[in-house]
Amino acid sequence: MFHICRNISASLPVRVLTGGVRCYCTPVKTFEIIYDEHGDPEKVLKAKTRTLPSLKDNANAVIIKMMAAPVNPADINMIQGVYPIKPGLPAIGGNEGVGEVIQVGDNVKILRKGDWVVPKSSGWGTWRTHVYSLANEVMTIPNDIPPVCAATLGVNPCTAYRMLKDFAHLRKGDVIIQNGANSGVGQAVIQIAKELGFVTINIVRNRPEIDKLTQILKALGANYVFTDEFLRNAEMKIVMKSITKPKLALNCVGGRSAAELLKYLQKGGIMVTYGGMSKHPLMVPAGPLIFADVTLRGFWMTQWNIDHNEAERRQMWDTLCSMVRHKMLQPPACQLVDIENFSKAVSQSVQPYVSHKQILVMDKSLKS
Repeated sequence: MFHICRNISASLPVRVLTGGVRCYCTPVKTFEIIYDEHGDPEKVLKAKTRTLPSLKDNANAVIIKMMAAPVNPADINMIQGVYPIKPGLPAIGGNEGVGEVIQVGDNVKILRKGDWVVPKSSGWGTWRTHVYSLANEVMTIPNDIPPVCAATLGVNPCTAYRMLKDFAHLRKGDVIIQNGANSGVGQAVIQIAKELGFVTINIVRNRPEIDKLTQILKALGANYVFTDEFLRNAEMKIVMKSITKPKLALNCVGGRSAAELLKYLQKGGIMVTYGGMSKHPLMVPAGPLIFADVTLRGFWMTQWNIDHNEAERRQMWDTLCSMVRHKMLQPPACQLVDIENFSKAVSQSVQPYVSHKQILVMDKSLKS
């Protein structure tokens, strides 16, 4: 049955359904951050406003109001054109974020108005205020955790969780060593490892205010925090004599830093590489390979999502959401930036020694 929505326009119908009304009367506009070519994000990104299609044209779609979306290194790499996934151009920036369903197509059964959702795949484009999406392109998540936590859960904490779970048979008291410990993944590793009963040795680049950073990481649960310079000198060997050798190393830097991690792994240990921030190839010393039989592995969260079904993903998300609820897992230190000021957020994200993750905010109430 149809009737006319008199308060908006005599030309736009409203479909009346049992149990409620789905109104497609008001066109939804979106403000989005796009790029027409690959290159320096500070130069190629631009804002665009457009009107989204109506759900009356596709009964399997939904319209989502985005709340928040982070600026991650992978987002920057994708815009630069150096990431393995390259959405067709023009493309919308952002791979991660959380939104709320505000309109639901007539055939959609898996989503309801008010559900919080996250994208199932990379390249979905989260840097926009509203999204017209097929219902099966998103996954619901609990709406009883802070929105900023929900917006930043899918990449860094999931990566940390999988690396701690999937590569080594870790037991309480086992030791993990990681570089890039102040990164989003690094901070998640510290917190999740603490709850699982693992000991973490955390390596960071020396910098101004290194003492402050050390305090922040230890407050999250880090057992040891050392600079990369300290890792390379003789004092580190003395310190390591009092610590059980690590069973697992997590590397996001590469180059010389990765070689140093390998030296401290126990026999049969595993090093997982999930990033290459130094942009230098792995330096693999022969000694650990020959005499300690260490194993080198790689991990990419995007590939894990492709290889595993939604039930497995949901189980992981439920575990992490539970940790958030119980104050065991918090998002990295962040700065909330209105999406209209995206250029500021992007500029801050590409600076050296970044201490705060930039979060684009579409729901202004998150800043109050």
